[in-house]
Amino acid sequence: MLFFSYFKDLVGREVTVELKNDLAIRGTLHSVDQYLNIKLENTRVVDQDKFPHMLSVRNCFIRGSVVRYVQLPPEGVDTELLHDATRREARGG
Repeated sequence: MLFFSYFKDLVGREVTVELKNDLAIRGTLHSVDQYLNIKLENTRVVDQDKFPHMLSVRNCFIRGSVVRYVQLPPEGVDTELLHDATRREARGG
């Protein structure tokens, strides 16, 4: 639940989601659920030459199991909050 809580705080910010098939999509995080399924709005493909068929996609739903990485904006990363949450989870509470 650590990552779910963290991603909920990033709703409304721009993120880049890299999928396991090497497709990278940048867009505004609209929502995320407990399975880390992600809904993006105002999307654009990072490598447009490699994936030209994706140019017309503006909104998308991404199943959490196909996500390789989520790149966050630097101002969106609160390292102290992550350290504290990780310590709490390691202790079991």
